[in-house]
Amino acid sequence: MNSVKIYILALMTLGLAACNDFIDVAPTGVVDGATAYSEPDKMVTSAYAALGDCWFSYPFNLWPYGDLGSDDCLKGGSGTTDTGYHPMEIWSTLTSTPGELDELWYRLYCGVSRCNSALVALEQYGDEKLGSETAGIRAAEVHFLRGHFYFKLLTMFRQIPWVDEDVFKNNLQEETSNVEFTYEELFQKVINEFEIAYDTLPMTMSDGGRTNKVAAAAYLAKCYLTLAWGDGYEATDGPAFINNEYMQKVEEYTKVVVNSQYGYLEDYGDIFLPEFKNSKESVFAVQTSQYTEDNTTFGRANWSNTLNGCWGIWSCGWDFHKPSQNLVNAFKTENGLPMFEHYADNNDYPINGTPSAQKYDPRLFHTVGIPTFPYKYEAEYTMTTDNSRNPNTYGYYTSLKEVPQRSAGETFNYPWQAFAMNDYVFRYTDVMLMRAEALIELGRLEEARTIVNDIRNRAANSIDKHIGYAKDYCDIATYPSSYFASVESARECLRWERRIEMAMESSRYFDLRRWGIASTVLNKYFKLEAKSTFKAVVDGEEMDIHYGEYYNDAHYTPGKNEFYPVPYNQMFYVPKLYQQNKGYN
Repeated sequence: MNSVKIYILALMTLGLAACNDFIDVAPTGVVDGATAYSEPDKMVTSAYAALGDCWFSYPFNLWPYGDLGSDDCLKGGSGTTDTGYHPMEIWSTLTSTPGELDELWYRLYCGVSRCNSALVALEQYGDEKLGSETAGIRAAEVHFLRGHFYFKLLTMFRQIPWVDEDVFKNNLQEETSNVEFTYEELFQKVINEFEIAYDTLPMTMSDGGRTNKVAAAAYLAKCYLTLAWGDGYEATDGPAFINNEYMQKVEEYTKVVVNSQYGYLEDYGDIFLPEFKNSKESVFAVQTSQYTEDNTTFGRANWSNTLNGCWGIWSCGWDFHKPSQNLVNAFKTENGLPMFEHYADNNDYPINGTPSAQKYDPRLFHTVGIPTFPYKYEAEYTMTTDNSRNPNTYGYYTSLKEVPQRSAGETFNYPWQAFAMNDYVFRYTDVMLMRAEALIELGRLEEARTIVNDIRNRAANSIDKHIGYAKDYCDIATYPSSYFASVESARECLRWERRIEMAMESSRYFDLRRWGIASTVLNKYFKLEAKSTFKAVVDGEEMDIHYGEYYNDAHYTPGKNEFYPVPYNQMFYVPKLYQQNKGYN
């Protein structure tokens, strides 16, 4: 260590003694600012590229927060100290210090910065280089992208600094407080970003991967749906605080999606296979690629999910993102319908080849990898209890949606596996569930039932193609009108449908928070999941393996845990510039 310090000191001394020599050496591998800004279209491409500038310690799909923070998922890995994500799943030990929070904040603001640079380039050179019409469209695309990054920042951290192109041009970043605007004012700024995109962009774009008017409509619906329930804190969220004008906005913007080129993909399983990643189900998604597609060394992989491959199935599967027993129980059906109040009375799971009176929603077998069943539809890769890295802590289930079939192989496989799997920002069914949610609160219950039943019909028709081996375990029916006879019962059906349809897609915690029920659901879940068991054969003897016991230390505190803390490093980068979210030190 001392020799390194001496070497650095020597370099600093040399630099001070001969600084002119260093200044006269032209840097390589970089583009000077003037040249960069004179290529506005490339600056826009750079902003798009930031969508996929993710890594497992700062995943832009937010799975450690939307899934681990919910009742859908356990962390996984080698143990509770493997990564800094353990506090996110038990909440009681969450502080502002995990490096993962700081990295996520920083990287999302890097995306914002690229958008600001692109807007400045378009302002200076757009009309000259692209023509006014194209420059206007490109600017609208960048406003959409900036809104996307800010939506994630606002979703995670609540009180954030608003750094736009004016702050950027005047170099005022270190003078911009995170309490300059209220939560709702920040949301209105995000909404304005998507309104610019919505008002300018066409319904379709000729270039693949670009955003369009429909995607902007989906984001506007999401923003208004979030605001419609309250201010994000449990005491002031829920049915008593619903803003019907905002719910009406959700209805209006989702109708744009209904009347667009998008729709339900016929088989639920196809949605999560790479060959269908840009199907009609995909309203907007972060694009990935195989190296065979883009002629690069490793392709453009989805690095957010690089920890999440199954242990012993993939060459570098690290076995994170483990479905909970509670989630598996939620797929249980009785006469084809959810069991609601009694779903968690017993911990159940199917065993391939063993008859069972207990039936399940078919989406279970597209979402959760279960020992004895084929892994992602392929019998030659059937899961066993050996395919869990630490079953005594995290159990035996594995996540399926974010991976391709094993026979397709990885895009990158050492020392980190990664896959060319798009990250859905919005898929069509997600938008339809948002629409159904708004319709229920607006009293249009039969329209909402039609949407939910359309989604359930698609699930019922998603057995033979991929999961025929599980057919005897599946039973699903549509809701009769009696289940949507009141707002309260319709709301329960919608929330259940959203959980099982969108399971393990990083939205569950944020749904619970929006509805104002996170503390009730999660604190009950912690007690249930801490008692999870799975029958496994160990040294030739069948026994019940207990796992999830660390949830005995878990507790969610309303009035504090709704949002994640502003990262410690950000709080003290410029002292006294930022204020911490309430409840955190």
